[in-house]
Amino acid sequence: MKTIPKVSIIGAGNVGSTTAMMIAQEGLADVVLLDVAQNIARAKALDISHALAAQSRDARVWAADNFSGIGASDIVIITAGFPRKPGMSRDDLLKANADVVKGVAKEIKKHAPAAIVIVVTNPLDVMTYLAYKITGFSNSRVFGMAGVLDSARFVDFIAEKLKAKRSDIETMVLGSHGSLMVPVLSHTKIGGKPLAELLTQAQIAELAELTKNAGAQIVSLLGTGSAYYGPAASVARMVKAVLANSKTTHCVCAYLQGQYGIRDVYLGTPCVLGKKGIETVVELKLSPQESELFSKAAEAVKAMIAKLEY
Repeated sequence: MKTIPKVSIIGAGNVGSTTAMMIAQEGLADVVLLDVAQNIARAKALDISHALAAQSRDARVWAADNFSGIGASDIVIITAGFPRKPGMSRDDLLKANADVVKGVAKEIKKHAPAAIVIVVTNPLDVMTYLAYKITGFSNSRVFGMAGVLDSARFVDFIAEKLKAKRSDIETMVLGSHGSLMVPVLSHTKIGGKPLAELLTQAQIAELAELTKNAGAQIVSLLGTGSAYYGPAASVARMVKAVLANSKTTHCVCAYLQGQYGIRDVYLGTPCVLGKKGIETVVELKLSPQESELFSKAAEAVKAMIAKLEY
């Protein structure tokens, strides 16, 4: 009898609970929700279970009372932490969320030592590095959700501008998950045509800026809280690639060990995902301008890492 995978999600806020719903809805795994606010996790797990029953889905979702409940997880997703508020940058979250991620990573190391860890907590690149250092896991088993979401946002803005199908657009967004992300225009095509043949440089620059500021725009519009449908869908896509051992390429926040001439930092780059986590880090050939921006993103993330205490 085939064993159903188990995914544990630390943090039952909007991102965590929506991710749980999407994973269970697709039948990818049974899901455990864990949150310091235990009743919130219980309530959302119960609500999701009712929704699954309404759709005749068989995946189970339940809340754990403590970290022992994440034992034997195939994947642990970290969404716990403080969300951004209007006017707040991801950098502002560094100290507060570092304390959260350190505590969570220690518990994952203790209770789910064989799990693959996907980090969603911001500032994403730095928190992923911190989780890697605290767990002591192989870097192939610790990575972050960033590029999948950033690429999806870029696709959406391009599709809206050109009135094109999203499925016809190929693009990747690398670098830091924030203002220093790098939309890779040299690898962006619509129906096989380079983006530069369809839009002016000014129009392309405008779409790139919209992509960089998309998260902040949603924070501003909401007033409280931040995006969660997009992040949740992006995490679920990564989970599916891992559990299905798909060996498909996705932009994730990965540990660089010489790729792009950069070492000892987590940044967004294409990676082949499979049952072992990151199977291969794909190094794209970038334009000189893209390489410069990528290096700047690396330096900025390293500067934030230098502020960590672990």
